[in-house]
Amino acid sequence: MPQGAQSGPRSAISRVLGSVSLVNLNLFNDVPDGLTQRARSFVRAHGVKVDIRPIEEHRQWWLERDIPAAVIDRMAAYEEQWGGLVLPPSPQYDGGPRYLEADSPEGSTSDGWWFEAGMQRTAVPYSFMIGPSGELGIHAGRWVPLHASVAGWVESLALTHHVSVCAKQIVKVTGDDVDGIVLDGYEPVREVKGLADTWWRGSDSLVTIYSGEAEALSFPRGRTALIYSSLDEWGLRGGVKDSDS
Repeated sequence: MPQGAQSGPRSAISRVLGSVSLVNLNLFNDVPDGLTQRARSFVRAHGVKVDIRPIEEHRQWWLERDIPAAVIDRMAAYEEQWGGLVLPPSPQYDGGPRYLEADSPEGSTSDGWWFEAGMQRTAVPYSFMIGPSGELGIHAGRWVPLHASVAGWVESLALTHHVSVCAKQIVKVTGDDVDGIVLDGYEPVREVKGLADTWWRGSDSLVTIYSGEAEALSFPRGRTALIYSSLDEWGLRGGVKDSDS
């Protein structure tokens, strides 16, 4: 958890319970809004939802600790859309959040407010946070937004799953060698809403570049890129048109 975060009763509850009581295994009619059809299919096929305690149960606790009501409203809205969602792990960030749940607001009126996006799967040296403008990113004393929205993060996971199945070759590039990747003629994949982490589409390949840990931890060699090659039109887009983004 970043220094200065307002650890709440939900964190203590998670430590005590150690598990979540109810699980929804069928998300066919319970997929969050704002996703492409490719991502919706991914969530339906591979996502589940776990039962979490509503933000409203703890509103007074945070208000008494000078967390603005508007911040708690944002946390409640986040959970209304994304709360309890469990997705397959990301290939980076030790898998990403275990499941999505708002907690631990921090910030100020002048700098803006963040809150935890969900508990880490492993002991990584940062927290997954939602930023002042709704970005999903990592906080390790330094804030680095990965995607401009939670939907962008989910779209990236869905695209990773899709293209991993379709690509005939996958090449991993790390550190300074990432600078050698030539993206002339490539276009950004808009639906992932990339910031520190981006996706690029060429004529027969997709490239994703992960820079979040490198920026957050001041570790340039931590940059990683994956190049997915020999893709047909379905592999490149999975049925998603630019107008869908």
